Amino acid sequence: MRIRIGQPLKVRPSDPRDEHFEELNVTTNVSRDGLYFISEVGSYYEGMRLFLTIPYHSPSEPMDQEYLGQVTRLERLGERRWGVAIQLLTSLGKQAELFGSHAGE
Repeated sequence: MRIRIGQPLKVRPSDPRDEHFEELNVTTNVSRDGLYFISEVGSYYEGMRLFLTIPYHSPSEPMDQEYLGQVTRLERLGERRWGVAIQLLTSLGKQAELFGSHAGE
């Protein structure tokens, strides 16, 4: 089940061989094991592994959670816009609910 919610997130490559970038963005939707967002960064590719912090706050808050994820799908949405689908592979550090009380569960 996907939930349309705009959660702030920070994305960066986990593989040092990939071009380094750090993107601050907002999700379009989330599920228990993945998320989707729209990006203007052209460095993503299918299979790319990423560190994701969601939700992301600056300065850091206790609910911020870091995950290891992998790009499962890219959609070209325009000249410089891509839809990026990420599968969350594992949580790094403390456990937190991805979309908290917004799930209605």
